[in-house]
Amino acid sequence: MPEIRTRPTRAEPREVLELKRIKTVQPELAPAVDLQIALFDLQRRVQARVPMPSIEVAPEWLKRQHEAARPLLRFEDIPLDWTDFRLVFRQTADVLRRFEALEAPEYHAIQAMSRDGHALEPHVVRWFNEAAAPERVKTLDVPLPPGISTPSLDQVLTLAMRPFLERCAEMVQQRVDLSTWSHPNCPLCGGEPEFGVHTSAGDRLLICGRCTARWGFDRHTCPFCRNADRELLHSFTSRDALYRVDACDVCRRYIKSYDARRGGRPVMLAADSVATLTLDAAAMQRGYRG
Repeated sequence: MPEIRTRPTRAEPREVLELKRIKTVQPELAPAVDLQIALFDLQRRVQARVPMPSIEVAPEWLKRQHEAARPLLRFEDIPLDWTDFRLVFRQTADVLRRFEALEAPEYHAIQAMSRDGHALEPHVVRWFNEAAAPERVKTLDVPLPPGISTPSLDQVLTLAMRPFLERCAEMVQQRVDLSTWSHPNCPLCGGEPEFGVHTSAGDRLLICGRCTARWGFDRHTCPFCRNADRELLHSFTSRDALYRVDACDVCRRYIKSYDARRGGRPVMLAADSVATLTLDAAAMQRGYRG
């Protein structure tokens, strides 16, 4: 009788293993964990197919961009295939709707827009340039289709574009020194920070909410309004001191951070953003917004 060979089981990514651990120790977060795993799996499959971008990183050009506080990435630099992107856009909306993170009327309107010729493209360009090149947005007249709100569309775009922008961040951070960037917005795509990490050296790195690029920023300064008055800056931590919230009384914004000195592992945006949902609730109860 011939020997029957079975294929070895592919190991799950560390982020998924950590999300499952969170689900076990905090079962009340199960719906959020399941949503994040579904999104993570989708984005990982897409990113594996995205080609490496070609981005101008000449030292003099890089210096001029930094001095002018302009991000490095231009929309035309993104390795975006529109056929692939429309599929990812629809699949992202499917995941959000499955976990009731997107209302049915907006879901159907978004699906219809993605199938309407080139209706989606100008909205993607508008979304990207609002942070990366605001001067270009003024020339765009992109009315929303009926039934879709800007926050819902932006939520789907942020998640659907992440695999493409992460590929750009992966390449740039291997080839470019971002240590001279001192601005609160992302040096690659101009996005706002979504999360932070306190390194073993005591520094704070911010993590972009759009492309997940990382850059250093003073830990005693608000990354949204640059307020550095410590009397107007407040912080509190999780019970295990693994996570921290830094809040500003000037702009009323807050950002969460992971303390790598205590955690014993790298920051994992997919997992750590879910593990800290209770901190989001605590910050909002105090009148702050993310």
